[in-house]
Amino acid sequence: MDVGLSGLVPPGLDAHVPESRAFYAARGERRGPDSLDELRAVRAQQGPPPPTPGTTVEQLVGGPRLRISLPTGTEACGVYLDVPGGGFSLGPSAAGDTRNAALAESLGIAVVGVEHRLAPEDPWPAAPDDCEAAALWLVEQAAVRFGTTRLAIGGSSAGATLAVTTLLRLRDRGLAGSFAGAVLQFGTYDLSGTTPAGRLIADEWFLQAYVGHLADRTLPDVSPVFGDLRGLPPALLVVGARDVLLEDNLVMAARLSAAGVPVDVRVYPESPHGFTGHPTGMARAALAGRDAWLVDRLVGGGPAGT
Repeated sequence: MDVGLSGLVPPGLDAHVPESRAFYAARGERRGPDSLDELRAVRAQQGPPPPTPGTTVEQLVGGPRLRISLPTGTEACGVYLDVPGGGFSLGPSAAGDTRNAALAESLGIAVVGVEHRLAPEDPWPAAPDDCEAAALWLVEQAAVRFGTTRLAIGGSSAGATLAVTTLLRLRDRGLAGSFAGAVLQFGTYDLSGTTPAGRLIADEWFLQAYVGHLADRTLPDVSPVFGDLRGLPPALLVVGARDVLLEDNLVMAARLSAAGVPVDVRVYPESPHGFTGHPTGMARAALAGRDAWLVDRLVGGGPAGT
């Protein structure tokens, strides 16, 4: 019986392996902020996103700001709700706006980024509350604002975590069918540090910033791997073979599949956490696969799990 990762690696990636090895050897290992002072320094360096051509900002009444990118010269054939990553403590960036505008243009869809509140100033449940508000707005307004009700959601790292908790909240509201799919890039699904996968990141500072005030971090709204995952839409899980969250993602995929959710898991060789944001052929291959998966659900409405 073969229980390795070979069956989860998309074909045709061998050509990108040498480049990835060289890139990450030169880049070295990097981690997120390890203290409030480090976080403030990163935020100061990043600064607020400047206006980006093709992107407009809209404030929801009593809710978060949305960053909306539309394709030019055509009506949107679907809407993708993008939840930014950054350890629940770093917000959207100019690079994020640029990526979303490019995605809107290349796929002919609207991309709506949500500016959720950030830890440690606003810890859980502020971020999931804001993401839920954005998703509910989209469910109610997509047909009028964008001319389509074909919706998908996704995010990277903490954004993937929040995408799942948003779907769980919608499912509990009876809105399970509102989204056609979820793109989950290297999310963290056990913030409690109680599973073998979760213990690998149990000492990360962002956990204290986001959920340090909670006695029980196994709440599904915090650690969705502990939730009842039935009724969620098809999911694409993308993760690197060198990501500390690889095991967490594989466990989440198994739990989704056991709950009857169509799951497509793709593991990319020689790739660490956050690799889809790096200038490598491996990242481009992963993003091309993501785009094709999104098109199938937002444009073609293809069968689940393909």
